[in-house]
Amino acid sequence: MAFVNDAPGNGVMNNWASAARTFLHSRVITMLFLGFSAGLPLMLIFSSLSLWLREAGIERSVVTFFSWAALGYSFKFVWAPLADSLSLPYLTRTLGRRRAWILLAQISVVTAILLMSLIDPASESQNLVYLALAAVMLGFSSATQDIVIDAYRIESAKPELQAMMSSSYIVGYRIGMLVTGAGSLYLASILGSTAESYSYVAWSTTYQVMAACMGIGIATTLLIREPGVSEKVKQHGTRQHVQILVLFGICVSSFIVAYLLTAEIAPTMKAWFKGLTGNTALAGVMAGFVRLLIASTGALFMGKLLTSLRVVPREIMESLYFDPVADFFGRHGVRLALILLALIGCYRISDIVLGVISNVFYQDLGFSKTDIANASKFFGLWMTLIGGFLGGLLAVRAGVLKILFLGAVLSAATNLLFILLAKTGQSLVMLYAVIMADNLSAGLASAAFVAFLSSLTNVRFSAMQYAVFTSFMFMFPKILGGYSGSMVDTIGYENFFLVTAFIGLPVLVLIWLIARQADQT
Repeated sequence: MAFVNDAPGNGVMNNWASAARTFLHSRVITMLFLGFSAGLPLMLIFSSLSLWLREAGIERSVVTFFSWAALGYSFKFVWAPLADSLSLPYLTRTLGRRRAWILLAQISVVTAILLMSLIDPASESQNLVYLALAAVMLGFSSATQDIVIDAYRIESAKPELQAMMSSSYIVGYRIGMLVTGAGSLYLASILGSTAESYSYVAWSTTYQVMAACMGIGIATTLLIREPGVSEKVKQHGTRQHVQILVLFGICVSSFIVAYLLTAEIAPTMKAWFKGLTGNTALAGVMAGFVRLLIASTGALFMGKLLTSLRVVPREIMESLYFDPVADFFGRHGVRLALILLALIGCYRISDIVLGVISNVFYQDLGFSKTDIANASKFFGLWMTLIGGFLGGLLAVRAGVLKILFLGAVLSAATNLLFILLAKTGQSLVMLYAVIMADNLSAGLASAAFVAFLSSLTNVRFSAMQYAVFTSFMFMFPKILGGYSGSMVDTIGYENFFLVTAFIGLPVLVLIWLIARQADQT
């Protein structure tokens, strides 16, 4: 188990200078630019889009529902096998398997951002639907880009370099988030859109500029080399490609249809759960989970039916979905594998749930977009970069599990500082102090966590397995985050922040269990 092999000589460096020099490795530098490309779309779905919608006069509860547009990150394991199995006409032959898929995803991201820029959410109610569809396309395309960049990172370097590559990736990711987070807020303000005077043209131009910034990622993809291990993985033939695409298309369509059909019974389910729990926000979360469960069951049923009818050979289904999962459970054992999955699903829950509504919180306290951009995006970025650098360096020096534990403690504790900010009100000093602590801990935890996930993968199934891990990481927090606006309306900001801190505590128990299991092997 590589993730617990933290003894000197096994990926843990005794010399600080040697550890720091690995940041200059060409592969580590490459991940800085690919991380930028991966991080750039995220804020255009979350905080920047939230402020755009709020300025357009959209209700807060509706604004936070838009975070569900990024649920593609949570279900990317469904189509991750396509990146492992399918060749893209011309592109794969010219660029190689990983680079071809990265380029396709990046072009799709640019297209989705441009489509969003053409829609004014304030002009008519139907435009909200169109904007949501474009946001979903952006989430899907961005998640696909993540799938292949993660696989590229895992395949392009040895395990001892993964911690620094993860740290470099986090730094690049955060810079990309800065450009579309703080950058978009600055630009929209300069172009004339404010909370008092909304301007669609300002936000449209802002999103178009953000689309142009993806050129950095596209240029990087065209310049880097394909990992050697990528070319050694067996790929399917043309007929099997068609069968895989048919399987994927029908299963996804089944999921979408089932989810839409359950919309009619959603109010009834929510009312029933409210009567059961007495909590409106919790009832909404539970109803949403039931709808996702029904939709997922429908997609699985269609997959099973297609294989039973031999539309898709069982061998293909097994190679795409069963073999990567069986490999993971086989290498770690059932008990440890389940604990690992639980940790993956819970580790980022505190940060993600709070992050969905953080910008709205700052705005409700009376801070301007410029204040938010300066503190949360610009200053916060540097704190995250420092935290990411420390996380990578400490993971190499002390071992990944120890830094995972430290990151979990800090993430839960710093959420409590938001209660102080809520009590203090519009204080820039307190805002900067809270953001400094929150971003330092987030950067440190993220760098260690990405290295931890990378150590769990087998290069034979790198795209699929890592996609499963990150899907678990985002699924529950993002579903819960979609109700953050409703939760704040129900219990208030201070109680909400208290809840986000406490839901991070089980993570500490899970890390302890994993460490104890490792000591026994």
